[in-house]
Amino acid sequence: MNLSVAIDTISLVQSIGDGETLVSASQSFELGVFTPGNSNNRYLGIWYKFNPSTVVWVANRKNPITDKQGMLVMNDDGNLVLLSKGKKIIWSTNSSLVLENPVGQLLDSGNLVIRDNTNMNSDGYVWKSFDYPSDTLLPGMKLGWNLRTGFERYLTPWRSADDPSPVDFSFRLDIHGLPQIVITTGSRKEVQSGPLECRPRSARNWTVDH
Repeated sequence: MNLSVAIDTISLVQSIGDGETLVSASQSFELGVFTPGNSNNRYLGIWYKFNPSTVVWVANRKNPITDKQGMLVMNDDGNLVLLSKGKKIIWSTNSSLVLENPVGQLLDSGNLVIRDNTNMNSDGYVWKSFDYPSDTLLPGMKLGWNLRTGFERYLTPWRSADDPSPVDFSFRLDIHGLPQIVITTGSRKEVQSGPLECRPRSARNWTVDH
């Protein structure tokens, strides 16, 4: 049985241990450590609170925790860090932006964000899980490219019901030539949507929304 913390945020003075969760304000989404299927491995994820078996995001897809001593903390740099036994770092948000009063928050959209505790505006988010999707495209998520940095957002399916690690298979926005949605295996295009009627959002971003 999970113990739901009565808040949707985590700050420098808090931690979320195995068996504890954060819950979004509307009680729509929950964040915590879980075990998929028949696996013994543990992962940090976000799921629908009313349907915990529907996991929509996984942090440490490639690096599972192998014990039940996992803990999510916010370090002094303002990054969320997932630790295992012996305080081994399993996963981190790894943001280079430093905030004076950092806080991690699970939003009603299912987006896990890091912001300053005094700034509620979305333009103040220094990190968000929506930029690192797993296999699920939630409303408000974007797929595509930051043209300035070359950063790409795309979906990859789980390897199996017991293993959320990504396979060499993806759902992404192809902007080489006319923009289109493609499903790829490695560099090979398996399925193409055909040209989309879309334009770059700005000089920095070319994305499609859900």
